[in-house]
Amino acid sequence: MTMNGLVRLEDHGARIDVVLNRPDARNALNLAMCEDLIEAFTQIAAMPDAGLVVLRAEGPAFCAGADLKERKGRDEAWVKGRRRLAFQAYETIGNCALPVIAQVQGALVGSGGEIAMSCDFIVASEAATFRFPEPQWGTVGATQRLQRVIGVPRAKELLYTGRVMGAEEALRIGLVTALTGAETLSATVDEIAERILRAPTLALRLTKHCIDQGARTDLNSGIRIELAAIDRLLSESDWRGGVERFGAQIGSAAKEQKA
Repeated sequence: MTMNGLVRLEDHGARIDVVLNRPDARNALNLAMCEDLIEAFTQIAAMPDAGLVVLRAEGPAFCAGADLKERKGRDEAWVKGRRRLAFQAYETIGNCALPVIAQVQGALVGSGGEIAMSCDFIVASEAATFRFPEPQWGTVGATQRLQRVIGVPRAKELLYTGRVMGAEEALRIGLVTALTGAETLSATVDEIAERILRAPTLALRLTKHCIDQGARTDLNSGIRIELAAIDRLLSESDWRGGVERFGAQIGSAAKEQKA
């Protein structure tokens, strides 16, 4: 698949940035952007040195939701196909084996929330706003991921009212995991990404796999998933070296505290 230029892929070695690149339309999600997101994460899956993904956006808005303009003159079959492609894009993000951080700097609406919630967690600017107005637009959306992130009652209230939610409330209810000033958002994400990348890639991949699979099953089954991951880690990684490196880090931190 050839990318349409609405999503930019930046290779920074172990860190890969996926950038929504339609700022003139406030990064509204259209069919071409769905295709680009699928292609971007397909390419990332084939990058052997990639260890982490940051999904961010150009311009003042993260994503203004679905581009309703592209539906003018279309029939129901086209709209259904377009919605299915959007769900495929969200699923492709969610299925990424690497840690994926969403960096949200401004308005996040509807489909923008689906994109961000498909990531592992959201780091947001204090200037960010969150809105899920699908029922207000006469459609249905965000009914599944949103309730799983913030709970059923809160998801219903946000969807029924379509109100704008501020960043501090989003942090309080768990939609956002870290909040920072607008001018320090990029630096904060950089710091988080650097900290994550200190861990061995296989350990990160297996940790994500265990959490994602364990969330879909009971505790005993989840423990079996984790034990299988431990078996793989012991057979495929330099786990002894990892223990030694971690011990050295603890020792160094202890010395700094004494000093």
